Amino acid sequence: MKKIINTDKAPAAIGPYAQAVEIDNLVITSGQLPIDPATGAFPEGIAEQTRQSLTNVKSILAEAGLGMDKVVKTTVFLSDMNNFGAMNEVYATFFGEGGYPARSAVEVARLPKDALVEIEVIAVK
Repeated sequence: MKKIINTDKAPAAIGPYAQAVEIDNLVITSGQLPIDPATGAFPEGIAEQTRQSLTNVKSILAEAGLGMDKVVKTTVFLSDMNNFGAMNEVYATFFGEGGYPARSAVEVARLPKDALVEIEVIAVK
């Protein structure tokens, strides 16, 4: 049975989609922009935008009763691949050593609201 996951600790969807969907033993998040849910603003720079996107992911997973250790796959969308190194440094801090999930990282032409990064994940219960 499909269950919609929503929390006010992450930014509300800016379109016709859920923050995440739980089905069977999977929780699949929508891409998380680096929007601070308290202010609606983006932080400055790729490092802080990555931190905010992953904090949003973490909040959504917490609403589903999961931690970042349950993430098995991430997809990182970057507006500029030159930001990969700085993104990667922050990204690594959200996952335990040796517990990294599978990942894809791609450069895209443009992200919503001109974000520098957007991150989606798949987690297993």
